[in-house]
Amino acid sequence: MSDYGSNGSGPNAGWRSGGSRADEARGGYDQPAAFDPWRNPELFQGVLTKRVFAFLIDVVVLSVPVILACVFIAVFGVVTLGLGWTLFWIVSPASVIWALVYYGASLGGPHSATLGMRALGIELVTWTGEPGYFVLGAVHAFLFWLSVSALSPLVLLVGLFNGRRRLLHDIVLGTVIINSTALAAEPARP
Repeated sequence: MSDYGSNGSGPNAGWRSGGSRADEARGGYDQPAAFDPWRNPELFQGVLTKRVFAFLIDVVVLSVPVILACVFIAVFGVVTLGLGWTLFWIVSPASVIWALVYYGASLGGPHSATLGMRALGIELVTWTGEPGYFVLGAVHAFLFWLSVSALSPLVLLVGLFNGRRRLLHDIVLGTVIINSTALAAEPARP
């Protein structure tokens, strides 16, 4: 049996030892937060409002292919005398897969932002400041939809009560949404 991590080193040292007061102040994460809302308030100004409008843009982006598929199936059903309408059962699971791929690819892409987020100048980063990746983006979207549908949209009020404007699924995943325009304007650190 190995003692790896028993002396406070290793990947789960903070978790195994219970963490320090500093770890608890940072939210229980082993590494310090990359973005402090008190030192850099411009990174978090207006983020919740921008997230709402980015979500609306993304809903339009997601719904256009689904609507086109429904129109195609409807026309195909008319041409095949109703036989093609059996394809409507595919629309629901295909739209879920499409949404997960869209969020995974866009949040895991080079901009770490969906089309709506890019239009409004916000991006997703991890707690330590690293860009998003495909699985993180897909799970981020899944947990958002799960939390909103299970706990009602009132769960979004969580963002009003923390300095980083993080929602419940952001806290669970260790992600932060920041103003990418303010980050680009920030001078380089020595």
